[in-house]
Amino acid sequence: MSRSVNAEPEPGAVRAMFDRIAGSYDLLNSLMTAGLHHRWRDLAVMLARVGPGARVLDVCCGTGDVAFALKRAVGEEGRVIGLDFSAHMLEVAREKCGKNQLFVDFMLGDALTLPFADGSFDACTVGFGIRNVQDISAAFAEMGRVCRPGARVVCLEITHPQVPGFRQFYGFWFDRVVPWLGRLTSRDLSAYSYLPASVKRFPGPDALLGLMEKAGLRHARYELLAGGIIAIHHAYV
Repeated sequence: MSRSVNAEPEPGAVRAMFDRIAGSYDLLNSLMTAGLHHRWRDLAVMLARVGPGARVLDVCCGTGDVAFALKRAVGEEGRVIGLDFSAHMLEVAREKCGKNQLFVDFMLGDALTLPFADGSFDACTVGFGIRNVQDISAAFAEMGRVCRPGARVVCLEITHPQVPGFRQFYGFWFDRVVPWLGRLTSRDLSAYSYLPASVKRFPGPDALLGLMEKAGLRHARYELLAGGIIAIHHAYV
C-alpha cells in the first residue's frame, strides 16, 4: 500500500469515494469476508435486542444489509430507517427493497447531526461505517440522543487482531488482497487502498469502548469475532 494514501475521513472525499464504488460494494464485501459479513450483521442485530413493532435507526447504512436484517427482526409493524451520506449507496439500498420485499426508509443524512428528535428509537446500529466518521465520540453521542432511555447502541466494525497468527494474516489481507479485489471489482484502486488504511488508523477495541463511554453510553462492552478481526461493541443509553 502506498504511503500517499490519505486515510483521514474527510467527508467530501469519503462521500465521493463511496458514490464511485456503490455498484460493486456488495460484491467486494462478499469476496472480502467470504460471505461471513451477513452472519456478523445478524449477530449485531441480535445484540440490538429489538423485536416486533420496534423503531430502529441504522446509521452509515450503506447499501442496507444491516437495515434489512433489522427489518426482519421488527416485522411489518416495526419501522427501520437507514441513513447514509452517499446518495449512490442509498440508490443501491432502495433497489434492494423491491428485490427482498423488505420495506426500509432510506434517507440522506449526516451521522453527526441526526435529523430526529430525542428518544425517537428503540435502538441504533452502525455497521462498518463508524471509521468513516470524523468525530466518532460525537457520532455515538448523537445515536444515544435519538434513542430512548434503556435502548441499545450497537457498532459492528473491523478491528485490530491481537492473536499473532491473525495479525500477520490481517496485514497481508488488507494490504495486498483487498486492494487487488477492489481493482478487479470496481477498477477504483484508490478506494480500496483507502479502506485498509482507514482500518489501520481506526481505534482498537478498548479505545473504541472508551469513545462510547465518553459519549455518555452506559455499560459498554464488546465481542470479538473471526480471530479478533471483527468487533461488535454494544452499550445502553
